Amino acid sequence: MVVDLELPVHPVAEHLFDPEDETDADDWRVSLAIDTLTDLVRLSRREAATPLRHYAEEGANWFEALDALVSLGDPALVHGLGSVAAARCDEDDLHWLVDDPGNPVIQQWASEHSVIADAVRKRRSSPPPHPREQHRPTGSDGELAALVHQRSDASVEAILELGRRRSPALLDLAEEFLPERPSRWRGVICRALREYGAEALPRARAWAGGVPGCSEVGIDILARHGTARDVPILLEDLREALSAKSWGGAASPVEGLGRLRAGAAVPLLKEAWAATEYAYLRPRLLTALLRTAPHTAEAYATEALWDCEDDARRIGAATAPPTEDNRLRLRRLAVCAAEEPGVVSVAVDRTEP
Repeated sequence: MVVDLELPVHPVAEHLFDPEDETDADDWRVSLAIDTLTDLVRLSRREAATPLRHYAEEGANWFEALDALVSLGDPALVHGLGSVAAARCDEDDLHWLVDDPGNPVIQQWASEHSVIADAVRKRRSSPPPHPREQHRPTGSDGELAALVHQRSDASVEAILELGRRRSPALLDLAEEFLPERPSRWRGVICRALREYGAEALPRARAWAGGVPGCSEVGIDILARHGTARDVPILLEDLREALSAKSWGGAASPVEGLGRLRAGAAVPLLKEAWAATEYAYLRPRLLTALLRTAPHTAEAYATEALWDCEDDARRIGAATAPPTEDNRLRLRRLAVCAAEEPGVVSVAVDRTEP
């Protein structure tokens, strides 16, 4: 958008050098600004490299800016910054900075600074990681459940095996382990339940009704495998998520209502699109709107062509109506050097004669 509207880069740069930079401990505060300036350089707005250079020299999160400049692969943009890298980077920093020893920037810096040359040699000589060998546990369902109760490292594979077998023992274990907070077992049990599939629906309906610690997992299962009878509870869960502004919590009911093509969900889906602050929810909302109200979704697909989330842009590029403005936007996406490959591919398909 900055390129298309010929906007200046200084508002983005000013965010980098806000006084909060010295006091805000959030490493993500400047990430979007750095990514935006980096993309602008790739799109031939080379003046965007100047604030990146200054931030690499003076900013609190200097390494992120330095790494972004290295990724551009243009030694002319980083003249003099090799000494910054050599002086400030510890061994771990250098390991990640020289991730691509063939990068012209790294090659130049390695010729100028021995510490960077040493990091490149170490990186090249590092052996590739060995694939982890996995052995499926044996034994009856009862024996595996007993192994889970030992709460050892072997319990993880036992839980996954019960999921692969679609054993009722897994459902009992879920009711026992999921209410625990905090719990190292929640993630692996949820993964195993995905293997269980639609056979978990009867228990999932009971969980979604309010079983402590299990309701969220129950909603997830209904979203993936539920039927039309589950639409009311998914609608109620979405209402509650929107009321609480729990955008992450809205993801599963949105996906489920879209999969079930629940027309009753359209007003809530439109409300969520307008209100959400969670970028990763918008692709799900757009998919659900396209499935439940295709004609209504056309306006949202057009808006998604400009979305900050690449999955939303990809879906928008595939489904936005071919108006004159949309065709122009698709042509720009098709040739945008900073665009994600999936978005470019869809845009090219839509613009080819």
